Amino acid sequence: MLDQEFERIGKRLFTEGLVGGNFGNMSVKDGGSFHITQTGCYLDDPGSPIKVPIIGQVPQKASSEYRVHRAIYLGTQHTAIVHAHPAHAVAVSLLADEIVPEDSEGQMLCPTIRVVGAKPGSKELAQEVGSALQLRNVVIARGHGTFAAASSLDEAYLFTSLAEHACRVLILKEQYRRDRG
Repeated sequence: MLDQEFERIGKRLFTEGLVGGNFGNMSVKDGGSFHITQTGCYLDDPGSPIKVPIIGQVPQKASSEYRVHRAIYLGTQHTAIVHAHPAHAVAVSLLADEIVPEDSEGQMLCPTIRVVGAKPGSKELAQEVGSALQLRNVVIARGHGTFAAASSLDEAYLFTSLAEHACRVLILKEQYRRDRG
């Protein structure tokens, strides 16, 4: 059942262009452990997720971002995570420390999106993202991608999509402003 849920959300992420190639990962908390996509897998055909203890030895095939997922589960009430690489969100993250959506959905569901910086897969990134997600549902790792956390994969997907949409709107607004001179 969990395999099907990961595949369903992975296909949504690919269809919307929020991930490409074998970028991104997902996980779902299960008591004292979590199930995470395998390292290097394609999210639209992720195979069976790997069970990782919240504290303890990490299986070799677990996603390289397991540290971030672990930090989120240890420091928050979230029970599902989607990490994606949406192009517009990544682009805006290179220019801002905080993104303030101007579209109505963004303002309502995510009035600010924090941008954090640290090397992908690092302990520092895990600490930064875990801390940022204590009071919100989505954060962007500068130049790397979004981490959305919520009570379900569907909800985490929604926040991933929301962040990309908000950043796309901001970019289009700036482009329109420049074009009008």
